[in-house]
Amino acid sequence: MDRNGNATAPFLDAGQYTADSIQDYELVYGKAFVSPGGKACADDLIQKMALAADDVVLDAGCGLGGSAFLMASKFGLRVDAIDLSENMIALAQNRLCELDSPKTIQLKQEDCLQIDAEQKYNGIYSRDVFLHISEKQKLFSVLHRALKVTGKLLFTDYCCSPPPWDETFSTYVEKRGYHLRTVADYSALIEQAGFQVIEALDRTEDFINFSEQELDRIETLTTTPFVKQHLRSDWLAKIHRAREGNQRWGQFLAIKITE
Repeated sequence: MDRNGNATAPFLDAGQYTADSIQDYELVYGKAFVSPGGKACADDLIQKMALAADDVVLDAGCGLGGSAFLMASKFGLRVDAIDLSENMIALAQNRLCELDSPKTIQLKQEDCLQIDAEQKYNGIYSRDVFLHISEKQKLFSVLHRALKVTGKLLFTDYCCSPPPWDETFSTYVEKRGYHLRTVADYSALIEQAGFQVIEALDRTEDFINFSEQELDRIETLTTTPFVKQHLRSDWLAKIHRAREGNQRWGQFLAIKITE
């Protein structure tokens, strides 16, 4: 972690996002995906942005590149795909080669807080990434600057209920180094950065449904007993946290209305 509490590449690559862990997640979410709902959910969210072919999009925290591939191949978008994790970017390069991805995707290892673009993007898309960032007001200011006027910001993220939390959830958040906000807090932060908030949804029930489907998929995997048990335990714990109410899942859509 850096001095402000934001995740760093070494912290991610040595912890949650080792190469082996990333590929285990991919077994569950589907080829080139590491976020809830996999390809189907990504497709729905990209459609929600309603961007035109040849528009330029930033995929902030692109993971293995599955969403970037969809944006380019199905929707005709030009995509700058960045991720802080060096392990993630290295594997994403491999996946996009395997998928014979369009030349309109540019992959780069980069920190969201260090984006220096101004009025470049028609859209910014991110999936369950901002939980790693403590300086959220700075983050949304950076993203606001990077968007063109009328550009759209769409993201999902792990959220939380208002504190106090139970001991199990508090320990989980501390161990992961997460910086969680309520859906309402996120909405306020986005608005403070100059966006018009179109929707701020608590989609926890959908998250539970996705997770239950993914748990069923885990049972069918042809992998080692150790990996299967590890994934099963992770997913059961995730479902439990969401059902208990401390862990929430938010979906947000906002528009930049002025410079």
